[in-house]
Amino acid sequence: MSTALGGRSARWFLPIIILVYLVLGILYAAYTPAWQAPDEPAHYNYIRHLAEQHRFPVLKPGDFPAAYLEEIKAARFPAEMSIEPIRYEFHQPPLYYLLAVPFYRLFGGSLLPLRLLSVLLGGLLLVVVYWAVEALVPDRPLLALGSTAFVAFLPMHLAMTASVNNDILSELLLAVVLLLTIRYLRPELVRSGPEAELRHLVLLGITTGLGLVTKSSLYIVPALVLAAIAARKLWLEDHETTGAEGLRSWAIYLLPSLALALPWWLRNMAVYGGFDFLGLGRHNQVVVGQLRTAEFVAQFGLPRLVQDFVVTSFRSFWGQFGWMGVLLDQRIYQALVVLSALAAIGFSVWIARIWRRRYRLPRWQWLAGGLLSLWILLTLASYVWYNTTFLQHQGRYLFRALVPIGLAVALGWRETLRRDLALPLAGLLVLGGVLLRIAGLLSNWPLLMMIAAAIGLGARYLLPRRFDALAHATPYIALIALDVASLFLFVVPQLAA
Repeated sequence: MSTALGGRSARWFLPIIILVYLVLGILYAAYTPAWQAPDEPAHYNYIRHLAEQHRFPVLKPGDFPAAYLEEIKAARFPAEMSIEPIRYEFHQPPLYYLLAVPFYRLFGGSLLPLRLLSVLLGGLLLVVVYWAVEALVPDRPLLALGSTAFVAFLPMHLAMTASVNNDILSELLLAVVLLLTIRYLRPELVRSGPEAELRHLVLLGITTGLGLVTKSSLYIVPALVLAAIAARKLWLEDHETTGAEGLRSWAIYLLPSLALALPWWLRNMAVYGGFDFLGLGRHNQVVVGQLRTAEFVAQFGLPRLVQDFVVTSFRSFWGQFGWMGVLLDQRIYQALVVLSALAAIGFSVWIARIWRRRYRLPRWQWLAGGLLSLWILLTLASYVWYNTTFLQHQGRYLFRALVPIGLAVALGWRETLRRDLALPLAGLLVLGGVLLRIAGLLSNWPLLMMIAAAIGLGARYLLPRRFDALAHATPYIALIALDVASLFLFVVPQLAA
């Protein structure tokens, strides 16, 4: 992708990205063996309970049959072993499952249509991702394309959007909240007057409320939006804002959110007792047999925990399929380390370049960028915090911040593939690889990967400018190839019954 392409030309590529995503998503939905996606049987049973019992389920002791779950996973979910006892997602908020019930009834409970519903929601997510990034950087439409392509073609995310779970609806609502929040900070809305602000805050509140009844991981959203409202009142509006005006804006935003979420909270407290308004207290009591972090540390030690956390989180962010049992070839992960390192280096270069000319950027963009950074930090903090109790080194939990992560990766790869940086980065890769190999910290294959990347950067320097678009699209094309290889060379062969 090249900055030589204008915004109007760039938008022609969005339907292509969505079309390729839909094809890949349908392939994953059709070819991934039944129930071979994390927690899919438990999510399916929630939908079935709603459709057949016509009432919300209640999580009870025995709904997490740990021994049976391990047995059925080891047997690869044969037809003679029922998934009915697997019900440990019964505490989840209901919106996704209510949305899925008509599809369950229409197609007689078939799994594939429910998976295709997730694929469809993933396609809507891509549209919102593009709009959100375009709203943040309207003069850089190719960053919106790059961010959208990363979200579309990240292998693990693609696999999750082709399975039955409530993650994809929560991500869609998160992206909508992000889009609305960015627009709330833009100058045209700041200048548009109180009536426009009122409408926007109510819309933000409704979207947040829908998120609160979709997944508990979205409970960081109100804090982020309240911070954005405070930032606008303090630093963006021309007139001096009183504390009463700020509190009024907070209240306008929070009231629709609370109105949508409160009935579900009251129901949970009535069912589970006390102040367990999310059902998480009951969930922690029910999941007996799930490995706890303290048990792992007592057996293997803290250094092993940290090592496993970093390695498994990285692998399962990019692609560790099934119930975390399908690994890619080790050499693929090493290549992904190189790609990730290039994105990190490029992003660091971009940060340094932006900081040097920070006074040229409008204040609203700084605030929106800070909001995205806070989004990533809170998501990472919640992931680490969850792993202090349960051993859940699953990088997919970071997907709730996939929009800002995708933007950061797109920025990093764009900087890395700039013509003036290609040769210095190529030299850095070769020198760093050789030094690490001499020090015994690098094996031959990763060294070859770094040299191959250096050769690619050298070729990028020599490419005529008319091929800039192809050069910038290369990482995303590589992800598409990895998607196909992951499904047909790893997922299907290893999970087929």
